[in-house]
Amino acid sequence: MKLFFGQIFPEILIDSDEQQHISKVLRMKAGEEIYVTDGNGNLAKGNLVFEGKKVSLEVIDIQKDLPDFSLKLHIAIAPTKNIDRIEFFVEKAVELGISEISLILTEKTERKNINIDKLRKQAISASKQSLRFHFPKVNEFTKFSDFIKNLDVENTFVAHCNEHLERTSLNNIQNFESYTFLIGPEGDFSDREIQLLAEKGIKAVSLGNQRLRTETAGIFVAAWNYDRMF
Repeated sequence: MKLFFGQIFPEILIDSDEQQHISKVLRMKAGEEIYVTDGNGNLAKGNLVFEGKKVSLEVIDIQKDLPDFSLKLHIAIAPTKNIDRIEFFVEKAVELGISEISLILTEKTERKNINIDKLRKQAISASKQSLRFHFPKVNEFTKFSDFIKNLDVENTFVAHCNEHLERTSLNNIQNFESYTFLIGPEGDFSDREIQLLAEKGIKAVSLGNQRLRTETAGIFVAAWNYDRMF
């Protein structure tokens, strides 16, 4: 399946960047069969049509409201100093079915600025690569204090490395339809932040005996959630 991003309703429009990729990079020909998804569970199948620089679709079939992953996972993660590592997390977490990503600014977060639009494009690219028709949401960079204000504490968990505080195993978490996990920066959450989360009733979890990098911890949780769906 050759899958591209675009608009399905009220009319089918292939994204402008995708049009350029089809014609300039892939050098596809008129009549070739492709699929277009809007990332909201809708999918169009058709043949390519070229009119000058414009690339459009001669529609064969449209499928609406295709099923999404059964479990919803929202990971709030502090961006790493090396941006390549957080980009790697986004790519792999999307492939593993994550539904929402938030970048959070904590006390120990070294990176203070991040290109959210670039991460959103990477999420779209990873969604197409893994044949996802529901694209994950990538939220704006948010202060930790603002992010924790409106959390549903029952299904929200924090993964931190403080061995002196009570933490439960991932295997002991009860089944929910949706989960939110907070992953700290290099150097972990501060003691004050961990205390704030505990006071709100957010439970702490251990990801095992090894100390994991920030992006590895995020991917680990995404893989854990993916495994629970099958």
